[in-house]
Amino acid sequence: MASDADPLSPHAGRGPSPPRRGLGEAAAEGEGAVPKEAHPEPPPHLRSGCAFASSLHDKVQSGLSPRAGRGARVGTVLALFVIVALLLAGALWRYATTLPPLNLTQASLRSTVILDRKGQLLRTFATADGRWRLPVSADAIDPRYLAMLKAYEDRRFDSHPGIDPAATLRAAWQWLAHGKIVSGGSTLSMQVARLVEPRAERSLPAKLRQMVRAVELERALGKSGVLDLYLALAPYGGPVEGVRAASLAYFGREPARLSFAESALLVALPQSPEARRPDRFSANAKRARDRVLDIAAERSVLTAAEAQAAKAEPVPVARKQFPMLAAHAAEQAHAADPDARVQHLTLDARLQASLEALATERAAATGPALSAAILAIDNRSGAVLAHVGSAGYLDAARAGAVDATQAVRSPGSALKPFIYALAFEDGLAHPETLLDDRPARFAASYAPENFDMGFRGTVTARVALQQSLNLPAVDLLDAVGAARFVARLRGAGATILLPRDTAPGLPVALGGLGITLTDLARLYAGLARSGTVPALTRRLDGPPVAPEPERQVAGPVAAWYAADILRGAPPPENALPGRISFKTGTSYGYRDAWAVGFDARVTIAVWIGRPDGASVPGLVGRSHAAPILFDAFARFGGEPEALPRPRDALVAATAALPPPLRHIRRDAPKTFAATLGVPLKIAYPPDGARVDLGLGEGAQARLALKALGGQPPLTWMVDGLPVAEAMRRQSEWSPEGAGFARISVMDAAGASDSVVVRLE
Repeated sequence: MASDADPLSPHAGRGPSPPRRGLGEAAAEGEGAVPKEAHPEPPPHLRSGCAFASSLHDKVQSGLSPRAGRGARVGTVLALFVIVALLLAGALWRYATTLPPLNLTQASLRSTVILDRKGQLLRTFATADGRWRLPVSADAIDPRYLAMLKAYEDRRFDSHPGIDPAATLRAAWQWLAHGKIVSGGSTLSMQVARLVEPRAERSLPAKLRQMVRAVELERALGKSGVLDLYLALAPYGGPVEGVRAASLAYFGREPARLSFAESALLVALPQSPEARRPDRFSANAKRARDRVLDIAAERSVLTAAEAQAAKAEPVPVARKQFPMLAAHAAEQAHAADPDARVQHLTLDARLQASLEALATERAAATGPALSAAILAIDNRSGAVLAHVGSAGYLDAARAGAVDATQAVRSPGSALKPFIYALAFEDGLAHPETLLDDRPARFAASYAPENFDMGFRGTVTARVALQQSLNLPAVDLLDAVGAARFVARLRGAGATILLPRDTAPGLPVALGGLGITLTDLARLYAGLARSGTVPALTRRLDGPPVAPEPERQVAGPVAAWYAADILRGAPPPENALPGRISFKTGTSYGYRDAWAVGFDARVTIAVWIGRPDGASVPGLVGRSHAAPILFDAFARFGGEPEALPRPRDALVAATAALPPPLRHIRRDAPKTFAATLGVPLKIAYPPDGARVDLGLGEGAQARLALKALGGQPPLTWMVDGLPVAEAMRRQSEWSPEGAGFARISVMDAAGASDSVVVRLE
């Protein structure tokens, strides 16, 4: 025999759940049912009627011939039925005046259910008192179950007003004839009344109360409302209530499609839910189910052959876990709106289940105590399509309850594309600009090295980013400014955490900051959306949300340059090249492995590592996270869609680029002519200066621009766009507003210089 502790109960481990009284008038024999209580004497207002009926019967029998006696007996029976009907009607009318108004508050309580974008169940939460009572309606139930239910419980449900007069008179006659309750005559409406107002006693006043409430329920809710209440409240043992919860608990699926055997079992259980629980008393459950099948066959709900075949099906001997897809996302949705009983999320249950299985499988194959997280975003709408927070919500060994999509971790090299995008946007570099990958020292003490400890010499920006070289990335960050780069990420909506009491420095290029997988995925989705970062949508039916201001992580052309470069990155062994744009990252100490990829349709971000932040030797983004990313894209399905090229994008080889874009080294001339004469240098404003022009007061102001050396004419540019051309080495520019600005100058020989200033 199974333990009394209910594995589905939210109070598991606190002792057995109290048994629920069934809906049947008497428990089936042979099922450990408690003997029926002795019925009390009829109330005073019925005793005189019973005595009168008995006296009338005796007098008629004593003075008539046999033939006349038979007719008299028929008349007596009819008279008795009339008397009983009148007495019941009077009793009901009198009793109804003493009852308080019908209160359906408790009966209307339901478990919270979280559904996906198509209405498929993701996860359910118990009610406040620990019951699994899921929202359900008759139109979502297999019609065969409904037909069996009515045939077995209440054949005239669709026609009576809540009380079945024929069944009630039959039950009353049997009570008068036998002195005890033989059959209850309860309708489905009366059973619902008993569920709405539970009463421990089984007495005539209790029965009268059920009858009154049944009529009230029918008037208030109609037939469909009463049936829906029964489907939601019928007890199935332990904390399981309602046919939907029972179908999930015993069969592991929704009750929209049930076999004859499953339908019959769900009809039988509420009559004696504890004594017939299949997980504890399977023999009792089978006998009760087979009896329902016999009655259904007798009443032509199914054929005898179908009933016989259904009896051959085994009954379930254990309960199944309720669905728990997207456990972290469902938990967050429930916490955000605990009063909403039904929530539709933007998730796709099919994709969610597939990616959860992928994360669990790969984390287990990588090693013990590791977890994995995957986030998928629809690039066009910003809807979250999949949210895998861990490699198993219930896996304590992998800290499955920790949602790694919200954990702040070091991204390693995963932010390099945004450094390049900022340099492209500033006009400082182009995908074919030459960069130096050789030993260098920055700020007198910072000397980064490549992951493989080697150097490639002079390479294009395209190759440098595709191979994730460290020196060119740090060199570019030094050019655009670390503080400005971090400000750009924060302005795009990402939460960036830096070491305590430190300003942004060059190490942020290689992961010297903290970011969540969710924010990283949003930034990459911005690259797929021409630089516009989407506001994530997680719920379809929530209250209206004020639109967020549009946030840019890069300009349209710069975003396309970065995406085009990443599309040519060498893929892992399990993938084909050139299908998606992607980038990997590995944090210092092998603590985190990242991979983020996108096309025009979707962005998918992957993280794998230990939730406690411990080091995992050999854990590398390219070899561990990237294969998961490409498998996730394969499970998403469809052919990848390339991003459209912006009209202003410059596609050219290095030699065809304008001289200032051919090489990033600011201390090296771009042409031979630039080696002659005094080198070009911006004299004002100085690099890193804060210039107060009174822009915050809305006044127009002009910034003086001065250069030394070079060969006129000089072309002045701000953020990559030309603003002035002059034969002299002085000019002016009218800024549109406060903020950072990169000011560049190029002379006739192709030499250039640039500074970054903050205008106020």
